[in-house]
Amino acid sequence: MASNPIIKIENLNKTFGSGDGAVTALDNINLSIYPGEIFGIIGLSGAGKSTLVRCMNLLERPTAGKVIFDGLDITSLSYKELRKVRQSIGMIFQGFNLLMQRTALDNVCFPLEIAGIPKKEAKQRARELLKTVGLGDKEKAYPSQLSGGQKQRVAIARALATNPKVLLCDEATSALDPTTTQSILELIKELNHKTGVTVIIITHEMKVIEQICNRVAIIDKSRIEEIGMVQEVFRHPKTQAARKLIFTNGDFNEDFAGKGKYLRLVFDGSQTDRPVIANMVLKCGEPVSIAFAKTKMIGGKMYGHMLLELPENSETVARIKAYLDSENIVYEEEHYNA
Repeated sequence: MASNPIIKIENLNKTFGSGDGAVTALDNINLSIYPGEIFGIIGLSGAGKSTLVRCMNLLERPTAGKVIFDGLDITSLSYKELRKVRQSIGMIFQGFNLLMQRTALDNVCFPLEIAGIPKKEAKQRARELLKTVGLGDKEKAYPSQLSGGQKQRVAIARALATNPKVLLCDEATSALDPTTTQSILELIKELNHKTGVTVIIITHEMKVIEQICNRVAIIDKSRIEEIGMVQEVFRHPKTQAARKLIFTNGDFNEDFAGKGKYLRLVFDGSQTDRPVIANMVLKCGEPVSIAFAKTKMIGGKMYGHMLLELPENSETVARIKAYLDSENIVYEEEHYNA
């Protein structure tokens, strides 16, 4: 990882309103993002993630703190200086934000026009970018003639028009169906690999983080609760906010669980193909109930987690834990009360 961050946020706060009606959207945020990363910021609705990403290019002005981009504190810049820096920070949105009266080609040309690029050069650059995102045959199409996925591809091409160092993606796939979401994520990953552009993904969906990101920050109630490699956060979530996002109620409905003690097991890529539970039952001489199990790909490796309902006999539970320890299986005990 490069020693100098491309984006560094120091002691950042954002408050909307004043007096008794003041609302704290961001509370003492500190964050470093490095060149070439695909960095995820995830949180539930209202956590502050979209406000945070808009502070990174000063679409929202922080109430306090610094945003340092490529070594420069952009919170101290004049409007003219900030406009120039923003050419190095592309952004795509959930709603695409295309100009409906412009063709796909002219939408991609728009930021180049603002930057003062000659028209002929701008069109050539725009055509190259439309080909890069797989829409070389759609340059004359208007947004109303494009699908949701095609609109987002045009938006990506537009965001890349000025050769930015950073691409901000604010819920960029939230309005898309699963198949289209997958294709957009693959495109973003490919562009990151080919161009080296740093990508910052804002999302409320853990599966987006798992598919594309190297590192992730968990934001909850306006604060960063946890930062780490995606695999490590999945295997060892340290905070309740992270657990809530990784082990969702959509995976396991507590209302249908038997009341009592459970073990949450987490498997990494070296363990998912081993008959751990079958061997455990044979070794301990006691059957167990599997309340929930799921596997997923993270960073090209298979990971999984499982919820086991524990027997009431404490000696059997001790044998189960000893076996899991001997197999280096990560686990922790959970309780569901009547």
